[in-house]
Amino acid sequence: MAVKLKLIAHLLLPIVAGLIIAFFIREYWFTVVHVDGKSMTPTLQDNERVIAVKTASVHTGEIVIFKAYGLNPQEKDHNAVYVKRIIGQPGDAIHYTKTGQLYVNHHRIAQSYLKNHFQQTTGSLVTNDHHHLMGWSLTRLSSSQVAWKTALKHNRVPQGDYFVMGDHRSVSNDSRYWGFVPKSHIIGVVKAWPWQPNAALINQVN
Repeated sequence: MAVKLKLIAHLLLPIVAGLIIAFFIREYWFTVVHVDGKSMTPTLQDNERVIAVKTASVHTGEIVIFKAYGLNPQEKDHNAVYVKRIIGQPGDAIHYTKTGQLYVNHHRIAQSYLKNHFQQTTGSLVTNDHHHLMGWSLTRLSSSQVAWKTALKHNRVPQGDYFVMGDHRSVSNDSRYWGFVPKSHIIGVVKAWPWQPNAALINQVN
C-alpha cells in the first residue's frame, strides 16, 4: 500500500505543481485574450489570440487590454475586455485633425501602424447625450456636456487615465466616443514574439 501511495504521489506531484505554476503565471504574469471584432485591423485580426503581459509598464503606442464595463455606457457585459492602442498617457495634450493627423504634446505622430485608408475620420459622431459633432474633442466626449463650440481642441489626458483608439479608426469604439481609460482598468500590455509577421506593429512604442 505504501509503495502504491508513493507511486501515486510521484505521478501526481508534477501535475499538481504544474497546475499551481500555471495558475500563478496566468494570474500575475500574463493572460491570453481573444480578439473580438475588427477595430484593431490590420494589426490584429478578428478571432486572433494574443498574449498580454500583466506586469509590463504602459507606454504610448503600445496595445493594451482593459476592462470595458463601466467605461462604454453601451457595454452590458461585466466581463467585457477591449483591445486598443495607447494614444495618450496622463498629462499628454492630444490633437486629432479631420484629416486623421495625430499630435501628442504638439508633435505629429507617424502612426505607421495605420494603413492610409484607415487614417481618415469622416462623418459626425453621436455623443452619449445624442448631440452630433463634426470631429471630436477629448473633453467634450468625456464629459458629455455641450461645452465646446469648436471641435478638435487641444486637451490634456487627466492624471491616472489613458486615451485609447483602435487602429481601424472607422469601426473602432474607443476613447473618442466614451472617454478615458483609468489605469485600474488596464489588465496588461499585448506582446508579440519577434518572429510573428506583425510583431513590429504590435510591439511598437512611440
